[in-house]
Amino acid sequence: MRVSSLPVRVSVEGPDGTKIEYRVWNPFRSKLAAGILGGVDHVHIAPGKKVLYLGGASGTTVSHVADIVGPEGVVYAVEFSHRPGRELINMAKKRTNVVPIIEDARHPHKYRMFVGMVDVIFADVAQPDQARIIALNAHNFLKNDGHIVISIKANCIDSTVDAAKVFASEVKKLQQERIKPQEQLTLEPYERDHALVVGVYRPLTKKN
Repeated sequence: MRVSSLPVRVSVEGPDGTKIEYRVWNPFRSKLAAGILGGVDHVHIAPGKKVLYLGGASGTTVSHVADIVGPEGVVYAVEFSHRPGRELINMAKKRTNVVPIIEDARHPHKYRMFVGMVDVIFADVAQPDQARIIALNAHNFLKNDGHIVISIKANCIDSTVDAAKVFASEVKKLQQERIKPQEQLTLEPYERDHALVVGVYRPLTKKN
């Protein structure tokens, strides 16, 4: 049996008898939903924002982000694997504010012609060099004082080290790339050995 990756829809009857439909955002399948439900103060994704989403997968969470930023916002969704990439492209056909990009996030120069400057980078890439990947994309596309939201999977970086130490090491790497951490939250009970880190990007500016 193949389980659909599409969000579950729930319908309720409104006070005037009309049917209202809601989409369920499953925190067990979305790191961003897990962070929001877990109590992160601010993910900086809001109506009108431009978001670069690294690790778009089949587009389930991307679709929620697209709904949040609305028609005035844009979501540039980067996914390397072609199979989920096809589902991402199909999802984007229904949401014109999503730009699907089937490329490797390690090489932002390959998609720089498709991506404008963004307000937020969300990353769920689960790679050993994920801090470097986020930094490369921040230097290319993130506005000064823009924000990063990164899901860190400790086992993907070093399975022999305690998760808390891995998180601390990754945060230090981000700081070296001029990303100042603002919040950090572990994602239990939804994800084991995961943390969501929110930071602000403050690159060096030239002095006159």
